[in-house]
Amino acid sequence: MNSSRKIAVVTGASSGIGAVYADRLARRGYDLLLVARRGDRLQTLATRLEQAYDIKAETLVADLAQEAGLTQLESVLASNPAIRVLVNNAGIARLSPVADAPPQDSLSQIALNITTLTRLTHAVLPAFKARNDGVIINIASALALHALPVSAVYSGTKAFVLNFSRGLQQELANTGVRVQVVLPAATATDLWDISGVPLAALAPDTVMSAEHLVDAALAGFDQGESVTLPSMADTGLWARYDTARAELFTTMQTGQPAPRLLAL
Repeated sequence: MNSSRKIAVVTGASSGIGAVYADRLARRGYDLLLVARRGDRLQTLATRLEQAYDIKAETLVADLAQEAGLTQLESVLASNPAIRVLVNNAGIARLSPVADAPPQDSLSQIALNITTLTRLTHAVLPAFKARNDGVIINIASALALHALPVSAVYSGTKAFVLNFSRGLQQELANTGVRVQVVLPAATATDLWDISGVPLAALAPDTVMSAEHLVDAALAGFDQGESVTLPSMADTGLWARYDTARAELFTTMQTGQPAPRLLAL
């Protein structure tokens, strides 16, 4: 893409959270590179956003769980100096007990939720650091903080996204590169269709629309949040959780076994 304006790249952009991010970033004046597997949906979205916001929107049809698609996008991220925002939104959920699921269900979640997100971050980060300017938004999940009998692998992958993002935030603390990690709770997206748990099984009052989710996440970004929990009203809960986490880590820094674990 050749553009005089800054470009935002959104993965998983053909529907749901990714499509709303594309809309909101276009509204903020960014040109777009929209990435997903479903080319017809991508093109429809790109055309609508170009007409609505007078921006340029290009599409890249790619399966980011496959080497060819991932390598193609890595090359674009590493070579286009106009790219200033990466939204790592592409992800998948397979919600079932590990013992009852084929190994490929676990591996597909690890490939897209962890490997793809990590490699795309590697691809874009050197240029961001060299310019001292750039934004990475990683979409994790409330299940990064919790696990269910059917979410062992999914929770594990999203816990990686949370801790990967927090480590990056510390690494980039004295630069102009920002990393935000977003932890949605249940959100009305296509993810549920193939997850093994239908959206209809959830209590309607616990499910947030993708529009509300993205608007809340961007409001958190604008307010300087590095970790945004869009459905959490009491920010004190996160502060206490994070403080307890840090205290727990600090108390573990000893070379002695805990007294309760010493042989009698």
